[in-house]
Amino acid sequence: MTIRVLIADDQVMIRDGLATLLASAPDIDVIGQAGNGREAVDLTRSLHPDVVVMDVRMPELDGLAATAEIVEDPSAKPRVLMLTTFDLDEYVYEALAAGASGFLLKDASAEDLISGVRIVAAGDALLAPSITRRLIGDFARRRRHERLSPAATASLTPREIDVLRLIARGLSNSEIAGELCLAEQTVKTHVGHVLTKLSLRDRTQAVVYAYENGLAG
Repeated sequence: MTIRVLIADDQVMIRDGLATLLASAPDIDVIGQAGNGREAVDLTRSLHPDVVVMDVRMPELDGLAATAEIVEDPSAKPRVLMLTTFDLDEYVYEALAAGASGFLLKDASAEDLISGVRIVAAGDALLAPSITRRLIGDFARRRRHERLSPAATASLTPREIDVLRLIARGLSNSEIAGELCLAEQTVKTHVGHVLTKLSLRDRTQAVVYAYENGLAG
């Protein structure tokens, strides 16, 4: 199955380089390029990509605002993969909270970029290992008092809370299955229930939710 990708970056050389790298993968088709956030939103609505590779800092509309518009639009359901040169940029956390499916630093290898597109296209979380818990944990603690959702969390069963805690630790379904002595298909079902009950788009938002609501550690 071919993954349709839109690239948004205000630097032409970077856009072209990303397009060349991604187009080298047999299962990825680069269907468009945007030079700013507004253009990224407009092209997303017209081209319907599966994944938008989005720079954080852009003119007219930055990557954070563009991501929020894309995610909120019911007619567009792409995953957003953020790219940044800053490993402690609070905008990255804001983008994750807004609905981005993950992010990579711009110095990531070509293999990591291609893999990242595939991971977010499949609905999984992609968070650069060097900053994952440091960034999410820091900003989530600052905002926890604003985001606590006891009613939503109360809808989860004890087993679903266990699964959510392990998602927040970065475990895959197979690893969660081993940790809880469950079948992998059972874990997949629990993950689906967690996302549905909490109205979350994907595992990345589940990680953010867990940190903001004191379920990660």
